[in-house]
Parts: sequence; structure tokens; C-alpha cells
Amino acid sequence: MSENRKIALVTGASRGLGAAIAEALAPEHHVVAVARTTGALEELDDRIKARGGAATLAPMDITKPEAMAALCRGIHDRWGRVDLWVHSAIHTAPLSPAVFVEPKDWDRSIAVNATATSVLIPYVAPLLGETGRAVFFDDPHGGEKFFGAYGATKAAQMALARSWAAETVKTGPRVEILSPRPMATALRARFYPGENRDALARPSDEAARLLAELAERA
Repeated sequence: MSENRKIALVTGASRGLGAAIAEALAPEHHVVAVARTTGALEELDDRIKARGGAATLAPMDITKPEAMAALCRGIHDRWGRVDLWVHSAIHTAPLSPAVFVEPKDWDRSIAVNATATSVLIPYVAPLLGETGRAVFFDDPHGGEKFFGAYGATKAAQMALARSWAAETVKTGPRVEILSPRPMATALRARFYPGENRDALARPSDEAARLLAELAERA
């Protein structure tokens, strides 16, 4: 790995926007790709290598604090820093009326979307230091019918991110909130089955647009 290559941590890197972001970052970053699905991470690694990049695969569950602590310690010991953290991990509970939300779906939504974020922020913040950047993706569905579990827990995630952003304006790291356009992803298909996907953005195109927007904010 080039000594000059930046370090990007991508949580939720196995598919969808997270995978597209990880691949787009690869030419200039060494990507630490975190997700539960080993096979999808290996496919991502192949695509990154094809672009001349390099990745470290971390097949881990972000809801396990001990795993995330070990990951961040390993990053510290190897590189001493993270230049960019992109948090795209999300759990999409099935759409359901509020009175029929399954406890297991609620618990998993809380664990992935809210609790894991609250654990990761203090773990990753020291690696970002004053000059690193953290990126979160807004997807507001709070209060919409049938989006109870997803909408509430995604809103909780974003509330944490926005509080962190407000708290670090003068001290760093920079915390950015980006708004992806509707994309042809598995997440979207769960919410809108039968939708005409031809009208949706490709994750690779949206990754390029969002990273360009991020560069403009620098």
C-alpha cells in the first residue's frame, strides 16, 4: 500500500450504496470494508483490485461492541488513523402497521440503526482526530405509515449524527450528512416491490455524485 494513500472505513460495505462508495474510494484510499457477508466482501475486493486499489476485509457484525473495539484497535495499530468514515450500514425491517411490528424486527432495527451507531461514534472518533471526516446518509421516513421500525430507528441514527456534527464544528472531525437519491438497491426493493427500477439511480452513479458533493464541501 502506498504510504500516501488515505484510509477509508466503510461500515455496511457489502452491497448497495456502501459497496459502490467503497469501490469509488479505492483509487485514492485503502478501504477497510466492514459487513457481515463474507462472499459479498470478497466480490467487492475483486472489483477494488481490478481498479488498482487495495482493501482490508472485515467480516464483522457492527452490533457486537467487542468486535468493533477490536476493529478500531487494529486500525490504530496498523495505520494510526482513519481519514474518512462512511457509515452506510442499515437494517430494513419489513414494512408493517405499528400495531403489527414484530419484536425481533424492532430489536434488530434498534441494534443496527441506533445502538451500533452510538457505539461506533466514540470508537471511531479518536481515529478521525481533528481532520478526519465522518459521513452519514439521511433517509427520512419517520412518521410515515408502515415505516414505524425503520423510520424511528433511522431517525434516531440521524439525531446522533446531527448532534455529533453540531458538537464538532470547531474541534473536528467534520461530520457530514448526505441525502442519496432513490436508488435501485435491495433496500429500496423491500420498501417498494414492483416499482419501475429503470427510473432509479444506479448505486455507482449515486456514489460518484455524493463523493463529488463531499469534495465540494471540503
